[in-house]
Amino acid sequence: MHPFFTVLMSLAALAATPAAAQQPAAAPLPDARTHIQTPAEALAQDAGEYARTFAVPLDEAERRLQAQEETVALTTQLARLYADRLAGIAVEHRPTFRIVVLLTGDEPVPGETVRAGGMDVPVEFRTGAAATRAQIVAAIKQHQAEIRAALPHPPGLGVDQRTGELVAIISGSDVDLYGKDALTAQFAQTTGVPVRIRAIDRTGLDLADPEAPDVDGGARVVGVNPADGLHYACTTGFAVTDGARSGIVTAAHCPDTLSLIGPGRRALPLSFVGQWGWGYQDVQVNVSETALAPLFYADTAKTLARPVTHARALASTRAGDFVCHRGERTGYSCSTVELVDFAPAGDLCGGACLPTWVTASGPTCKGGDSGAPVFTGRTAIGIVKGGSYRGDGSCAFYFYMSTDYLPDGWSLLEQPLPTVQPLPADTPEATNLTRSPW
Repeated sequence: MHPFFTVLMSLAALAATPAAAQQPAAAPLPDARTHIQTPAEALAQDAGEYARTFAVPLDEAERRLQAQEETVALTTQLARLYADRLAGIAVEHRPTFRIVVLLTGDEPVPGETVRAGGMDVPVEFRTGAAATRAQIVAAIKQHQAEIRAALPHPPGLGVDQRTGELVAIISGSDVDLYGKDALTAQFAQTTGVPVRIRAIDRTGLDLADPEAPDVDGGARVVGVNPADGLHYACTTGFAVTDGARSGIVTAAHCPDTLSLIGPGRRALPLSFVGQWGWGYQDVQVNVSETALAPLFYADTAKTLARPVTHARALASTRAGDFVCHRGERTGYSCSTVELVDFAPAGDLCGGACLPTWVTASGPTCKGGDSGAPVFTGRTAIGIVKGGSYRGDGSCAFYFYMSTDYLPDGWSLLEQPLPTVQPLPADTPEATNLTRSPW
């Protein structure tokens, strides 16, 4: 077991408790009951969630999700172009779908419209931010210890790219004790950047759940915690390879030795390779003697699987990105990215966490989802670490580790895309050709 496993177990009541690692998704043992989704089916499924969330027709939801993916390269270029002024980039879904680039200074930048997903997407530039994203991240790193020491319960700290603020997620009892206005002023003076306080209830769920006996098939990894002798079930994220072996990743606070439980309760032993769980990582690798497929489950019932064809870099993640995750406890659900460069509350990383994590709003996260895959379409984005909860036990948000931080020497198993014959350079379509990950 990882040396901080027992430490994390004692932190279950903190606002940012790692959700218990539990099972879905490296779908390494598909059988006749598992349907491998086509790009169109994957898009339609996620678009269904988008349509319900934002109350738009399904065809509009599909166009918006395609536009979301096809604008990633553009916003990555804009981030580089305006690096010295960039406070954040956000995807807005209401009242219309658009990209917003927030800049410091008063020098205006004219907006533009780009064609993506078969629709016109406005790109709006807003000025007047008081600090750049880089300055806010630097302030978190420099003053995190001071802010933690000022409160009875260490807060979570992150960057809101929509507003250009450092967001401090603080226990409601601490806000009641000191006052929101006083804390805002104190931390703004300490950090020298704009600060917004968000109060949240500090109820949590246990880190790991004993193995449930009512699982009737699908991928599942289980192992014994030598500290208490109990069996624990963990969520697997994505299949990975070091070039010679294939394995799965899950959260580092899973038991070391795991068995994959496939269809018909067949058990496939997985050999422990290592776990990395300090500061910016919470990831474990276990390998199989049987070659694994580059698939992950994308539905609650574990009847639908998708191949991984792309990965999204952390630097290209935007506030408002619509992402999905599939946890064994909560199943399949989708929501939007809230904060980037997030340092979770508590000592969940063998001590204080670094601001390398990303938060996504509820509606669902529970103990049991740690290690779950975060994705959009067939693009791998991250693996779930933990979540924060309201007083009624509902999910306020979950946070994940970007696939950027897979262990050195390991990479995602990806399904190669079919070769696309390039169009002649003089055809109109050639100038705007974007391959969608769907």
